[in-house]
Amino acid sequence: MSENEAEGCFLRLPQEEYYAEEEDRVNAAEYGEVYPNFRELSQSELRPGSLSGASFTTLTIDTPVYLSYLLQRFLSRGGRALRAKVQHISQAIDGAFSPANSPPEAVFVCAGLGARSLGGVEDKDVYPIRGQIVLVRAPWIRFGRTLSSLDGLWTYIIPRRSGDVILGGTKASNDWYPTVRSETTRSILERCLELCPELVPPEVREKDPSRQFTIADLQPIIIEEGCGLRPARKDGIRLETEVVEGSTRKAIVVHNYGHGGYGYQSSWGSATMALDLLTQALSK
Repeated sequence: MSENEAEGCFLRLPQEEYYAEEEDRVNAAEYGEVYPNFRELSQSELRPGSLSGASFTTLTIDTPVYLSYLLQRFLSRGGRALRAKVQHISQAIDGAFSPANSPPEAVFVCAGLGARSLGGVEDKDVYPIRGQIVLVRAPWIRFGRTLSSLDGLWTYIIPRRSGDVILGGTKASNDWYPTVRSETTRSILERCLELCPELVPPEVREKDPSRQFTIADLQPIIIEEGCGLRPARKDGIRLETEVVEGSTRKAIVVHNYGHGGYGYQSSWGSATMALDLLTQALSK
């Protein structure tokens, strides 16, 4: 994928967000400078249970396509990918995964939840925020919609450029459960259908528009269910350097982890800051 083809990773679309708590209320003066077409919603436009809301233009990321693009970009610039199991950062510092006779000057630790157990790091402030979603095929959905609730739950509709749509979601701190919960899937489908009745295929809605649609109407378009553990950290992102002794040598270690559910949004900024920290460390 070439530089110009990066656009194929994203979808620009209108977004509506509804907030149930006063603290979530957005500031028009501040957000209007960041989001194109930003507008605060009037009271008549709000969803039941929401105190405020906003609409604006934003973009979504087709993450499988985007990750492939980033990998190809890295490899085309001389990068090398190696799959290995690392028990301790000293293994990387000593050059165990580097070409012969060329140990690294620096090691970046971007271990996510692995930072809890990786030898030489073992950061117990790292914890999971479990999330579960349902992926459906709904290419007619070309808008995003999000609703917060007083119990901390977020319901969201996130279309991808490919025509797939992510329905979510959950955020449960310190929940390590690794597989899909069927009751959570049902809750997600019910909430998303209420928030976005347009998810029902157009031919179904047109056949009997007066009918009360149910999650059974969504079953034919479900692609898969999924869950994951967002790698959060109690004190926020760890973005710093230190000099660490390996078994035979020492090297600069740059820590860059603990982004929680904001990894994609903050990745370029965090990477730029991490590189700046490395440059400063190498100049000393």
